[in-house]
Amino acid sequence: MTQASASDAPRRSAWRKSMRVLVPPVLLVVLLLAAAVAATIGAAGIPIGRIVAAFGLAPGNPALVDRDWLVLWSIRLPRIALAIIIGGLLATCGAVMQGLFRNPLADPALVGVSSGAGLAAAGIIVVGDRYLASTGVTLPIEALPLAAFVGALLTTMILYRIATREGRTSVAMFLLGGLAIAALANAGLGLLVFLADDRQLRDINFWMLGSLSGATWAKVGAIAPFLVALACVLPFIARGLDLLVLGEMEAFHAGVSVERLKRTCVVLVAAAAGAAVSVSGVIGFVGLVVPHLLRLLIGPGHRLLLPTAALLGAALLVIADTFARTLAAPAELPIGIVTAVIGAPFFLYLLLRQRALLGP
Repeated sequence: MTQASASDAPRRSAWRKSMRVLVPPVLLVVLLLAAAVAATIGAAGIPIGRIVAAFGLAPGNPALVDRDWLVLWSIRLPRIALAIIIGGLLATCGAVMQGLFRNPLADPALVGVSSGAGLAAAGIIVVGDRYLASTGVTLPIEALPLAAFVGALLTTMILYRIATREGRTSVAMFLLGGLAIAALANAGLGLLVFLADDRQLRDINFWMLGSLSGATWAKVGAIAPFLVALACVLPFIARGLDLLVLGEMEAFHAGVSVERLKRTCVVLVAAAAGAAVSVSGVIGFVGLVVPHLLRLLIGPGHRLLLPTAALLGAALLVIADTFARTLAAPAELPIGIVTAVIGAPFFLYLLLRQRALLGP
């Protein structure tokens, strides 16, 4: 270590400590502001004053109050709530996967976990819907999260088996195996597209591009328990993920049940990613960008990284969904396109940065 870098170390440490204090409340404020702005923007613009009146906190025109409340309760608020939950789930999944595989390039969408969940959900749409249509039974809303969870779980387990040998996870095998799994899942989606009718084809396109346009309170209620369960488990895996960075043997000697931690993380990622994909389709790069940005600000400690990743992921998806609704108004862009425009350049930056660190 050079003298200059040694002298800068205390300054960097003090700056990071201040970031650990400032970042969580700042992210909470950003999330609240993003949600408030999103509630005012849409085909029927509702100024903030009318939103306050719609909630009964200020006087207003009765006709406008009733209309504004109907728009807010039926369309805007469920969509904002869904964006918050899905953003939190995807960002936290990315942070957990990056800690588990000790790889900053891990992301549920990038390595095929989201694609596997989407394939399972699309299979239910085409095969299950076609089978149930002959019996006159409507496909229950719980079927899609369950199918997506099973698809994400199988994909994650296969990926882990491919990437891990003799207790060691190969980064190259992890990325290449994830790309292969994603390719197979996309091939399966292509087959389902070929078999689908017009209505099912629209639903499958929804999964492939990602959208929050079908947000309802029923969907919010269906996936909210996944976020609650994730929040309850995170404090118990944070220390293990911190120690796992040192290596599996070192973590084991420090008292971590490594295999139990792996199984827990795999199930968590599968459940959270599967639930998110089941109601929004495949939304990429949220789990890649958010944890890496936060590591630069607050450091790698998972006790703070995991909850702040949920906050930043929620805020990012609310903002991305607002852009998706307004950039091509009155049409609506798929939210997966917006997150890809943000995340793909950042992914290239990560690759170039890794190459620079490794040298020629």
